[in-house]
Amino acid sequence: MDITLLYFEDCPNWKVADERLTALAAERPDIHVTRHLVETPEEAERTGFHGSPSIQVDGEDVFAEPGSEVGLSCRRYDTPDGYQGSPSLDQLRAVLADA
Repeated sequence: MDITLLYFEDCPNWKVADERLTALAAERPDIHVTRHLVETPEEAERTGFHGSPSIQVDGEDVFAEPGSEVGLSCRRYDTPDGYQGSPSLDQLRAVLADA
């Protein structure tokens, strides 16, 4: 399974998502994580970047809400502990189990 972590440098939340994805990749050898730095609005549009961090599984943003906009912004995720800058480890596990 190919996972792409899209981010932009000015948003610190991507590092938490990266740590969580790295932990999952250690648990599951079928997961391959790639990091992709998005630097321009044009690249955000081309890659379907819905804010930092965005997590794509086999090219699809698995947390994108219908109608969500693309662009260079920090992203918020609704987690069991309230809004956070990254999905929880359990949310990531659930999404990857369904992928």
